Amino acid sequence: MSASAEEVKRSIKIYLGVFGALAVLTVATVMATRLHMGIAAGIALALLIASVKGTLVASYFMHLIHERTALYWILGLCAIFFVSMIMLPVLQTTETVHLMDPIYKAAGETRPLPTPAPARSYGAGHEGHGESAETAEGAAGEGGH
Repeated sequence: MSASAEEVKRSIKIYLGVFGALAVLTVATVMATRLHMGIAAGIALALLIASVKGTLVASYFMHLIHERTALYWILGLCAIFFVSMIMLPVLQTTETVHLMDPIYKAAGETRPLPTPAPARSYGAGHEGHGESAETAEGAAGEGGH
């Protein structure tokens, strides 16, 4: 499977164009760090530039631009796993704990009720400054000698 001279020249042109775009986007990334914008806007801009650069590298240098069907399957599978992983903590909240009732019923058990966290006790005279009441009294007593 040999390529003609025209195809090779066309491929070289494409690769040089992608290289130029990556160079420009790298400069844009460095310049974006000098912009005085909010943290959220800065992160969004950095992710946008990185996404474009990653797409260029994957599409042309990794030759994925010609593998559309396989790429769509892989991206779809990644999206399904991503949504599944995001939903795991959501399903573990107390609002959805009733979903386990049929399982407990089939096992002949009752669902255990969640226990509240114990209240914290800081001791008498604690002002919340990181020292106990005994430490504060001891320091006051030593200063009076």
